[in-house]
Amino acid sequence: MVSRGVEGHVYGLKLDYGGHRQLNAAIYRTVIVRMQHHEQTKAYVARRTTEGKSKRDIIRCLKRYVIREVYQLIKVNPTTGEITT
Repeated sequence: MVSRGVEGHVYGLKLDYGGHRQLNAAIYRTVIVRMQHHEQTKAYVARRTTEGKSKRDIIRCLKRYVIREVYQLIKVNPTTGEITT
């Protein structure tokens, strides 16, 4: 979804930046550490940088990737609401 602003300027997808601040901070720190020490993440950052992506966009993509990994590790049973690992 791309919205048009004043004078026809096109803005990217507006994300919801609300939510749990401590969780968002932990995800951000995880991404930053992975960018510095995790070889696969370093390769991903290098590849995306050569594609012309900004560091901010790369971090946003990596945050989503980290959340997908965490979600696969922690799943909630829909009937009971219990967290299963």
